[in-house]
Order: sequence, then structure tokens, then C-alpha cells
Amino acid sequence: MTKLILIATSGYAYKDWKGKFYPEDIKEKDMLAFYSKVFPFTEVNSSYYSMPSSYMFYHMMKKTPEGFVFVVKAFGGMTHGGDLSDSTVDKFKEAIKPLADEKRLGCVLLQFPYSFHNNEKNRDYLKKFRDRMGDLPLAVEFRTVDWLTLDSIKLLRENKMAFVCVDEPPIKGLLPPVVVATGPIGYIRFHGRNSRKWYAHEKSYERYDYLYSEQELSEWVPKIRELSHKTELVFIAMNNHFNAQAVINAKQLLSLLETL
Repeated sequence: MTKLILIATSGYAYKDWKGKFYPEDIKEKDMLAFYSKVFPFTEVNSSYYSMPSSYMFYHMMKKTPEGFVFVVKAFGGMTHGGDLSDSTVDKFKEAIKPLADEKRLGCVLLQFPYSFHNNEKNRDYLKKFRDRMGDLPLAVEFRTVDWLTLDSIKLLRENKMAFVCVDEPPIKGLLPPVVVATGPIGYIRFHGRNSRKWYAHEKSYERYDYLYSEQELSEWVPKIRELSHKTELVFIAMNNHFNAQAVINAKQLLSLLETL
């Protein structure tokens, strides 16, 4: 197992992980320190919902070992709200500066909505996003299959943005489980295959209520190896976080990569 493949989970501060991954009596402020002893990185979800601060990341770094890195989700106003104004972009860049300065920033994860389709306006928006973010490492997750074209892949390569490969339900319009490398970073996110609850759910976590079988994960082993040969570093994030299923599957996948 090469150290260039990092496997972890999307987020870590889940109350329903108590007693399954965390000690039953753990305080939320102690979760990251515990988590970072087991996993090499995490995706920071809170930065999508509200503008983060450098103070927040400074304290997160203090709780984790030196080699632990953070993938930071871009603020939702930038990916979903079309806001690349100076004030918004500058605030975001200022917030993640401590991570970048200490080489603890894995990349910035740009999650676009299903409504963000492959058209000229949105292709220009991607170029503008790259321009506004300077040299920061960026990974782009599309939600619709219309981005899976040679032109789109070329666009990402030219703008040094990583294509985020996904495993998600086989629903029409969503991306299939393909491996694409568009830069030095490879990225794979496992969302689970809960087709029934993908759209028809009351609570958002229901969408990610899925436990992968060993067979389903083993299908990805050759794809992961292929991606690692084409890139310098691969991030793999388990997003099927409900009930700590992400933890179970992350450990399983690590074991499969070491043995198969």
C-alpha cells in the first residue's frame, strides 16, 4: 500500500459515531484529536455552510499531528451562489492561509450543484474560479453526467483542477464510477448507493445511509491503482457517514488495497 493513497472520511464531528468509533463519553471538541490518530486527513464540511476563519483552522491544526492534512470544501456562496466577488474570495483565501502556509492543505474541494450543467457560462465560471484562487490546489466535483466529456477533462487539465471521481447510485443523470486524472491530485468520493433514498428523503443523512460490501469496494481496487499511477497523491473520502459506516468502509478499503 503506497503512502500516496490517503483514505479517510468526509467530516468527523458526528454524534452518531459515539460508541461506534468514538468513545461514548467523548466531547465534540475532542473528536478531531481522536480521529487524527486513525486517519491521515479529513474533509472539512462546515466551510461550505458558513465562511470559515483562520482562527478555526489554526486550532484544528493544533489538535492534529504534523502530517495530518485538511481538504476544505469551498464556501457554498462560491459554488452554489455564483459569488466570486473580491470580498468573498479574499475572506476564504485568508481563512485557509494557515493551512496553506504550513503545507497542511490537501486541496480545496469545489462541490457544484446538480443545476450546474456543462455549458459555456459554467465553463467560464470554472476558469474564473481558478483565476481567483491563484495557485491553490483545487478539486472539482460535478453532479451531472454531462460534464463527462473530453472537452471538460481538457478544461480541468488546462486549469490544473482535479476531477473528483465518485461512487454513487446508478441513477440516470448522475456520474458513473469512472476514473479520470486531470492533474497531480487524484480524488475519489464514495457517497453510497442508496438509490431509494437519494432523492426521497426527509433528512439529508438518509441519502448517505449505506454500507458497502467487500465485493463492491474490491471493484474499486484496480481503479484506485490506475489513478495512483497517473497522479502524485490520491485522496479517497467515504461520505456514507451515517452510523459510522464511512469508518467501517474506509478501514475495509485500506485492508483491500494492502492485500489484493
